[in-house]
Amino acid sequence: MSQVSSSIASLSFLRKVLFADAAVSAACGALMAVGGTPLQGLLGLPAGVLVPAGLSLFVYAAFVVWLARRPVIPRAGVWAAVLINLVWAVDCLAVAFGPWFAPTGLGQAFLLVQVVTVIAFAELQVIGLRRG
Repeated sequence: MSQVSSSIASLSFLRKVLFADAAVSAACGALMAVGGTPLQGLLGLPAGVLVPAGLSLFVYAAFVVWLARRPVIPRAGVWAAVLINLVWAVDCLAVAFGPWFAPTGLGQAFLLVQVVTVIAFAELQVIGLRRG
């Protein structure tokens, strides 16, 4: 594979990862923002936390779509997405196991799925950067 086609394939991979991250973030954001009140009893997390966190995911998703649609994807922007994903993972762990909230088992599972998901996206974004 030539240098040019390899570079195009790497960009395509990174774009797909960014779009997937945006889609998952928007879906989770919608679940949390719209379903915050009904979910609070199931998850043991207050709607006052779920709704704003869900709304923040829409902002993140918009940012990641903006990155993915750029003719040249800015490396610094992708590193920002990686950092935001890692911060989200740490925050989810703090909410799941810290002293501030008392999530149910389902709430902890919901948070741990987010941890695994955002760490996976961060890793895939780093792989995409390295390929590019």
